[in-house]
Amino acid sequence: MGTSARDLAAATPASRDRYVDLLRVASLAVVVLGHWLMAAVTADGQVGNLLAVVPGLQALTWALQVMPVFFFVGGFSHALAHRSRPRYAAFLRGRLQRLLRPTMVFIGVWGVLALAVQLLGADGGLTGVALRLVTQPLWFIGIYLAMVAFTPPLLKLHERWGWGAFAALVAGAVAVDVLRFAAGVPFVEFLNFAFVWLAVHQLGFLRADGMIRRPAVLAAAGLAGAGLLVALGPYPLSMVGMPGEKVSNMAPPTLALLCHGLWLVGAVELLKGPGARLTARARVWRAVVAANGVAMTAFLWHLTAMLGVYGVLLALDVPLPAPATGAWWAQVPARIAAAAVLTALLVALFRRFEQPARPAPSAGLPAAPGRGDAPLTSLAALGVTLALLGVLGLSTTGFAGLLEGHGATLIAVRVTAPAAVAMALAGWFLVERAGRGPRARRSR
Repeated sequence: MGTSARDLAAATPASRDRYVDLLRVASLAVVVLGHWLMAAVTADGQVGNLLAVVPGLQALTWALQVMPVFFFVGGFSHALAHRSRPRYAAFLRGRLQRLLRPTMVFIGVWGVLALAVQLLGADGGLTGVALRLVTQPLWFIGIYLAMVAFTPPLLKLHERWGWGAFAALVAGAVAVDVLRFAAGVPFVEFLNFAFVWLAVHQLGFLRADGMIRRPAVLAAAGLAGAGLLVALGPYPLSMVGMPGEKVSNMAPPTLALLCHGLWLVGAVELLKGPGARLTARARVWRAVVAANGVAMTAFLWHLTAMLGVYGVLLALDVPLPAPATGAWWAQVPARIAAAAVLTALLVALFRRFEQPARPAPSAGLPAAPGRGDAPLTSLAALGVTLALLGVLGLSTTGFAGLLEGHGATLIAVRVTAPAAVAMALAGWFLVERAGRGPRARRSR
């Protein structure tokens, strides 16, 4: 039987940075609420974006696009985790267990549902839209996998160069945008999936070593930089992707989004004092611990819950007002409450897969990397690469058209949903296998 949130909260060591846990939960909660609010489903089952219907609301993304905060927190946690578990394969398995297990369950459940729906010929209308949309949050899982994979080498660069390592990633993001917008170099923009997000992740390393001493300067520089870039172009106002836009700040990321990340990191660091005092309260800390235990499950299933609510409304012939009208806004609280309830039910059903697995056997394994680790390191690296490509591929293809081998382009490579699922599963297996280490010899 698992340990309760109350027991975990009571056992929290005094040295733990509780504010980081609060930021992790809060950032995912804001993303979930944003998705629920932005979805504008019409009476014919089409899903639009509220920010496209009301362009003036795009300015709100400068406060509500908080995914950089989650990646910043990830950098902080990964630095501490790698220093306590320096073997690459064991580090990967330890960091990815609570990420990949619930993700694979999500993929498996939706894969079966998609096949059943298609065999029954019921993949039209909102159901067909759902098959395409429910996998979109997996892009975040793919990026996070890359961050975990690159933590060891980038942490070494950080330990040697400090802010210089971060500056090198920023310089890479600048160079990519110059080549993209000024020189028109094809495909170069996709490099900023690495440079932009890894730069934000690198800020987490700096925080772990107490090197962010002037957060106000960081916030001001980021906000000013993003403002100038958007004002001068070609960067759009919205910090999330918009349908039909020529340039997106999100996919692939731009220098404007990196500046946005800097301002958010500076802002949350300025709130560190009040945040620490808040999480020092026993009741608040218990809530944070409980939420952290199911955060990834809730994130994976929140779009399923939202589309399920709209599906019920359409099935019951409940009128769906035109998006952004007065009647539409009046329905928002009830729709969000219903989505929250359905998400809670899905979390109750699937939360067990997010619980930590038993630790890998450590007998006979070196505490620090050694020569014998090379095969396991290679196996783990191959595994995380396959998992990353599979998850990112599935985020682009969705589950629609599984039987026809429907595919989509991932950067410059065509990938189908079945191939993406196979890569994700194979990658997960290899990470698990490598992380367990060599089998202990049987005693004679």
